[in-house]
Amino acid sequence: MNSEAPLRVLIVFGTRPEAIKMAPLVKQLEDAPDIDCSVAVTAQHREMLDQVLDLFHIKPEYDLNIMLPNQTLYEITTRALTGLKDILEQEKPDIVLVHGDTTTTFVAGLAAFYRQIKVGHIEAGLRTGNRYSPYPEEMNRKLTGAIAEFHFAPTGTAKANLLREGVDPENILVTGNTVIDALLATVTDEFVFGDNILDNIDYNRRKVLVVTTHRRENIGDPLRNVYRALRSVVENYPEVEIVFPVHKNPKVREVVNAVLGGVPRVHLIDPLDYAPFVNLMNKSYLVLTDSGGLQEEAPSLGKPVLVLRDTTERPEAVEAGTVRMVGTDEAAIYKQCKLLLENYEEYNRMAGAVNPYGDGRASGRIVSGLKYYFGLNGRKPEEFSV
Repeated sequence: MNSEAPLRVLIVFGTRPEAIKMAPLVKQLEDAPDIDCSVAVTAQHREMLDQVLDLFHIKPEYDLNIMLPNQTLYEITTRALTGLKDILEQEKPDIVLVHGDTTTTFVAGLAAFYRQIKVGHIEAGLRTGNRYSPYPEEMNRKLTGAIAEFHFAPTGTAKANLLREGVDPENILVTGNTVIDALLATVTDEFVFGDNILDNIDYNRRKVLVVTTHRRENIGDPLRNVYRALRSVVENYPEVEIVFPVHKNPKVREVVNAVLGGVPRVHLIDPLDYAPFVNLMNKSYLVLTDSGGLQEEAPSLGKPVLVLRDTTERPEAVEAGTVRMVGTDEAAIYKQCKLLLENYEEYNRMAGAVNPYGDGRASGRIVSGLKYYFGLNGRKPEEFSV
């Protein structure tokens, strides 16, 4: 590329988790004088995405606004692909940056490939080894990895996955995860929720369990088992309160309300914006989730995580001891909650384990890596390591 012209970077994302993890990178790129950064959102999520854009003061140059009621993967894919075609023709970026594992991620990579534009994959190399778990995320990751030229892996384990798949080691950079950058910029001990339920919980005397569930593969009996276990926990431990921001999927809400509706000390609330949610985690005792991102965030706050899944693409936290896989078996979930509520040595072992996911400087490493790959500086940046 012309060394006098700025590097033209187009960042594409479409969901709340992508926006959270890309926000600190957007800010770093915007501050780089030798980089011209533009943002395109597909709005695969709409309301939840907008909350994050507002929080981090990001105004996308392009907004496809593709979200439809009860949208299918087919609709997301075709609407995003067609819309991105026109954006790429207008923007003519040197590189398109995508994040993680959403349908937007894969489609943006594919759209760039069709125009022979380089793709950089942020949070590259995560794998479960099961193409249907999580679905469709696992295949989105692998397909994006096959398209991408540059791979910004969050951990050494993710890098090893890419090397096994034949990726050139020169094109892999271990950066840590940008979600830690976002988290550390957002959490404060003085946070006020502005919500009667959340502001009136005594977080010092109560043991607050934060719960989230949304995985497609868990809908139905698996979620019913999870909620039964939670009901047993709160019924048997009077010091426990559960705060459960319930996903808007009506299939999830139906089961939640049937099992946990009206149970004392179980607070079923609407999904929270990013800032109140991470500050709620910071005040909590324990996190139970089938989310991927929370497996990275909660350990940074010293909160043990019980993962309500049978597979994880984030084995580093399991190995470090900050995360424990419990699946969706009712007895197993109750047993692990009981252990962490009663055994303080076991609890402190998990809470005090070193977070393997980042140090808050991942975005800076990615920017330095882009400059290296495009000849704007002469040295590959030092990689993140625990």
